[in-house]
Amino acid sequence: MAKGKNANISGNQLEIAVLTVLSNKGFEIEMYRIWEKNKENYGSEILLKNVPFDTIYGHKGYTEFLLISEKYNLRIRIECKWQQRSGSVDEKLPYLYLNSIEAMPEKDVMILIDGDGFKKGAKTWLKKAVKEKLYISEKNKETNIMVFSLSDFFTWANKTFE
Repeated sequence: MAKGKNANISGNQLEIAVLTVLSNKGFEIEMYRIWEKNKENYGSEILLKNVPFDTIYGHKGYTEFLLISEKYNLRIRIECKWQQRSGSVDEKLPYLYLNSIEAMPEKDVMILIDGDGFKKGAKTWLKKAVKEKLYISEKNKETNIMVFSLSDFFTWANKTFE
């Protein structure tokens, strides 16, 4: 199997885990473009897939999910990054971080990052950037970024949606 295809399968498995956990917690799941046209037909506990935003480069970007919960007062954009083998995902982490603080409209952003193929220091850099609020300005000082492994996400979901 080609490396790229294998990475996609693993990345899709990470997304499936998110879908499974949040579906089991009672969230309705829908594609953003369908929900956007028919919001009145949906409840207030929903996980939207393939959610657009305008990137720092000024073009359309998409994130895997947007979690909206009226009950828990949440609106969290969720990005999933999986790297099983060495590749280019880790090189995109600074771009993802800057988009999270500069371009994504939600105040809360969750970066779900897992797999053993990231370059040494890549995950550490991202966690440090988030902890130290690197590049945070007055404009985006309210942004809250969470960096979770898959097991961290399970723990967060279980605590949040008890």
